[in-house]
Amino acid sequence: MQFRTQVKIPPYPFSIPPCAKMLFVGSCFAQSMGERFLAEKFRATVNPYGVMYNPASILHTVSRCQSSADFAVLTLGTNHVYRLKETDEIVDNCQKRPQSLFREEVLSIDECVRFLSQAVDILVMRNPGIKVIITVSPIRYAKYGFHESQLSKAVLLLSANEMEKRYAGKVFYFPAYEIVNDELRDYRFYASDMLHPSEQAVEYIWECFSASLFGADTLQFLKEWQPIREAINHRPFNPDSDAYKEFVNNTLVKVRALKQKYSDLELEDNPFRPSEK
Repeated sequence: MQFRTQVKIPPYPFSIPPCAKMLFVGSCFAQSMGERFLAEKFRATVNPYGVMYNPASILHTVSRCQSSADFAVLTLGTNHVYRLKETDEIVDNCQKRPQSLFREEVLSIDECVRFLSQAVDILVMRNPGIKVIITVSPIRYAKYGFHESQLSKAVLLLSANEMEKRYAGKVFYFPAYEIVNDELRDYRFYASDMLHPSEQAVEYIWECFSASLFGADTLQFLKEWQPIREAINHRPFNPDSDAYKEFVNNTLVKVRALKQKYSDLELEDNPFRPSEK
């Protein structure tokens, strides 16, 4: 007997290598996933101008961020935008200014696709070989009402589908939204606000992402990096003991070996805190 439905993730025609240069732009979910990639020593830039929720704001970040990447992950949160009445421009952050200064609008599918297309065109211009992964955030927006939130997600899902067709071989969809809502269909996979995915849910999505988009080389790197990461994060009871000093020295030997094996790995020669050298 099966007691859950499992989202089938189609194979991707590429894999993400160890320590790849990546750009994450989008909602809180993009922030969570991007931080995990940073922890696993990918050369990731994560929301350099803050969390962005809608396609227009994602375009603004891509336009401003000058660094190129080999892979970009764009996470769509909502199709709601706010325009500053005085200039009619879409703002990324209202900066706690009075609500009366802004006008809320809802982007259509065509408008979402237009903003996302501009963002992808910029990314491709900087690196013709880039692969762009679009996800829709599973986070629900209670302030719109749950029906309106679902309508917003539907627009984003249709926009992502159109982008995948329009940029075949360049833009790909990863079903994070479906994994949370169809596979992890239970409130125990949500944080205490019952809106955001829990740490356990984010970890599960990471596992799904890894299984789908990491090749054998990346999985091997992560296997080698994990004990070193745990050693670096270990906080000793007595940092001045001979046993801990030996532990640090043994770890530094492993660090040097890993850096020699993976030339793109950005890691200090001694990543321990100064007090623990």
